[in-house]
Amino acid sequence: MNPQSERRIALISFHGDPAIEIGREEAGGQNVYVRNVGEALARLGWQVDMYTRRVSAAQEEIVQHTPGCRTIRFSAGPLEFIPRDELFQYLPEFIDKFLNFQQENHLVYEVVHTNYWMSAWAGMYLKKVIGSKQVHTYHSLGAVKYATVENIPPIASQRLETECKVLETAERIVATSPQERAHMRQLVSTKGSIDIIPCGTDIQRFGSIDRDAARVALNIEPDAKLVLYVGRFDHRKGIETLVRAMRKSQFYGDEKLQIIIGGGSVPGQSDGVERDRIEGIVDELGLRACTTFPGRLSQEILPTYYAAADVCVVPSHYEPFGLVAIEAMASGTPVVASDVGGLQFTVVPGETGLLAPPQDVAEFAKAIDQIISNPEWRHKLGEAGKRRVQTKFSWDGVANQLSELYLQIIQTPTPVEKVVAPEAEPAFSK
Repeated sequence: MNPQSERRIALISFHGDPAIEIGREEAGGQNVYVRNVGEALARLGWQVDMYTRRVSAAQEEIVQHTPGCRTIRFSAGPLEFIPRDELFQYLPEFIDKFLNFQQENHLVYEVVHTNYWMSAWAGMYLKKVIGSKQVHTYHSLGAVKYATVENIPPIASQRLETECKVLETAERIVATSPQERAHMRQLVSTKGSIDIIPCGTDIQRFGSIDRDAARVALNIEPDAKLVLYVGRFDHRKGIETLVRAMRKSQFYGDEKLQIIIGGGSVPGQSDGVERDRIEGIVDELGLRACTTFPGRLSQEILPTYYAAADVCVVPSHYEPFGLVAIEAMASGTPVVASDVGGLQFTVVPGETGLLAPPQDVAEFAKAIDQIISNPEWRHKLGEAGKRRVQTKFSWDGVANQLSELYLQIIQTPTPVEKVVAPEAEPAFSK
């Protein structure tokens, strides 16, 4: 019998719903990661339950993705979207519902894989209550984020404390790049066990259409000079850097230049405010005629946009990994990205794209121009990027590594000493 055939794993993604439409506010790389890891683990024989917070009465409580993989949503706090920095107070209700659901359905989780810091807190508490072992993926580090923002939220101290404690107490931390692991050691703690297992992408979906066919499908001229951004509207994503770089580009004013800024936004919410700000800068710089905002790009059409582009730009202030970069590379499109975090791991300068200092408008313009102005080199970069992703970053390959890690942890005896976990009341007091 397959040793995994009767294994059940819980993936907790408190604020990042694996079943939500990608591209909506608070729906990005973490949602993609959890959903795809879950489905790939199910293909290996695991029974996968992915737990998240329900934000609307219209949402189904249980979404069955595949026979072995489902999303389970619990109401915790008001049934509405709440920004992540205001969610921590609703964790007790979420944990109570998790424990009740587990008991009522006779579910046993030997390992709980938590995602992002709030889920880490839940995982540490569950270790204490049900004796489960914990694997954790950060997705972003507070110590890195707060170094780049002006207004540090009140929840910051709780986040930093939790991120340190989970590194020191979880059975294993999964870093998605060597750079992320280095940041954990430098900024969080020298204690704890860290494995490097990268994020992945769907190598069947991305790369399924060639550049010419993609441009026909999108009604884009064959000789257009197409620069693409894909992602959320968030100040930290650095869209302003891209826009200002295009004003400095040698192709500014070229009638063949096209800029596509793809991503969803909700008017009045934080991403909608950022989109309005970016559109204002586009108008200010005289780029409106060549810039398109197509909104949220569905998973069905997204591979076509990547394939059609001459270059995909990832100008984030920081990325622990950067899924957009490998999606673009899988599609045969070179990447210009910020020289930070996991992007230093996914993008190989001069081989699959170029890196530029974050927020450095002149260097981004220079890198974009280098690629667009040399079609033969652009094609070479794109082919090398596709090979790199196929070799290193498939979801099935990622799931195989995680599966081996889970089994190793399950088979390792639990130490006799009591696991240190946070107390519910003090941790949640305001």
